[in-house]
Amino acid sequence: MGIKSFQGARRQQANTADTTPFKVSDYMSTDLITFSPDQSIESVIETLIKNKISGGPVVNDKDELVGIISEGDCIKQISESRYYNMPMQDKTIEKHMATNVETIDGNMNIFDAANKFLQAKRRRFPIVEHGKLVGLISQKDILKAAMELKGQNWWK
Repeated sequence: MGIKSFQGARRQQANTADTTPFKVSDYMSTDLITFSPDQSIESVIETLIKNKISGGPVVNDKDELVGIISEGDCIKQISESRYYNMPMQDKTIEKHMATNVETIDGNMNIFDAANKFLQAKRRRFPIVEHGKLVGLISQKDILKAAMELKGQNWWK
């Protein structure tokens, strides 16, 4: 209910990017672990485990977003390689990553972003500016922002 009252107050503000309160770009991660399309599935799995992450963006040599690879994508390859008795060492992620990647605008406020997470059932959204990957917002980032802002009117 508090979110509704916040959205009502927000609608009265100017709709310019610079005045958007609590922007995604203020809470997104910019120090990203990225992958390349020609990277092996095995090396991606090692990176996911080592860094305790569940997936990440795939970029080309120009830092343009070309896909997302997830634990689920890797698990599917493990399962299929065993089923078909085929080694995984030579397989790259290019054919196994999600390429229809939904992005989010860095100027969107985190409350609208939270709603987008609920609707899309995604764990993370990349942020792209001028064709280049500039950040990533995760569900955890939204939670951190909410805790940081809990003194605001919307939390009461």
